[in-house]
Amino acid sequence: MREPPAPVDRVEVRAYTVPTDAPEADGTASWDSTSLVLVQLGAADAVGTGWSYAPAAAAGLVHELLEPVVEGADPFDVPGLSQAMIRAVRNAGRPGLASYAISAVDVALWDLKSRLLGLPLHQLLGSVRTSVPVYGSGGFTTYDQAQLNQQLEGWLEQGIPRVKIKIGEAWGTRPDRDLERMRHTRGVIGSDVELYVDANGGYSRKQAIRLMRAASALDIRWLEEPVSSDDHEGLREVRDAVDADVTAGEYGSDLYYFRRLCQTGAVDCVQVDVTRCGGITEWLRAAAVTASFGLDVSGHCAPHLHVHVAAATPNLRHLEWFHDHARIERMFFEGALDPCGGSLSPRDDSAGHGLTLRDGDVVRFRVS
Repeated sequence: MREPPAPVDRVEVRAYTVPTDAPEADGTASWDSTSLVLVQLGAADAVGTGWSYAPAAAAGLVHELLEPVVEGADPFDVPGLSQAMIRAVRNAGRPGLASYAISAVDVALWDLKSRLLGLPLHQLLGSVRTSVPVYGSGGFTTYDQAQLNQQLEGWLEQGIPRVKIKIGEAWGTRPDRDLERMRHTRGVIGSDVELYVDANGGYSRKQAIRLMRAASALDIRWLEEPVSSDDHEGLREVRDAVDADVTAGEYGSDLYYFRRLCQTGAVDCVQVDVTRCGGITEWLRAAAVTASFGLDVSGHCAPHLHVHVAAATPNLRHLEWFHDHARIERMFFEGALDPCGGSLSPRDDSAGHGLTLRDGDVVRFRVS
């Protein structure tokens, strides 16, 4: 019988806003900064760290609703604390900001537990692979040709065999430019690299189908959110009409959403985001639901938060090496990973997720 660990005795929450390195936009939004809420939990001499790419308001939810749940709790009982946090946000509404807040705390709990045990996180979860495939992701609609070329060539130099660009510009009102950028990207990357595109829900159903027919010679392998991710019938209609794998799910925050996405036949691969779905605990459950329908999961953004749980997920396809988040995670943490060769390998030589906050370097970005 194990000795009970020291309870969680410290809860720290901070919010940061980091400017982008250039203006960015996709099919339906534009931005010039990225915000994240970071949670650190202490027990004995160990500290667990988690974060979510979320507005600073999520920090207030952690303080008000989640800190009372985890403070004084057994840090080994992560699934139980996950359920307790879900119950605690009932009246606040779980989808959206509350789920983002839960995600940050849940990841911090898993990191804390594995550090208390002296284990790498993927070993605690139970690995099924030693490396995780990634795809390069960026290609923002605001990029000019020189910026796009530089990013694509950088991924090629790293040996990443899959790349994704944004389309659906201005809510689908510039399909000619979308096609031109897709053709240009194929010309840069050649025929051996897989080409993915992401419309961020910018098209109507028939418009998405027409565009993919016009791009048929480009061998598009991945069509992300051709229509709204809430329009499951529309996703299925597009899926039935195109050759590319249709995917969505990045905004899912509960198992019922992922089950509906699978039951309706809306997608070929389900995206799950550990910073939005409820953390590592809910990622594992969402992946199991997805597997029961014979589908793979793909990790959306936040590559360093996904890599350990991805290594423990049998039905994983790949992770997104998203430009913004990869850049921020390299800035914020010692121990960041290298995607050269087209994959990430979680570290075996350090406990937890293997990352250490560069507190002194990032304090200038702190907003709360």
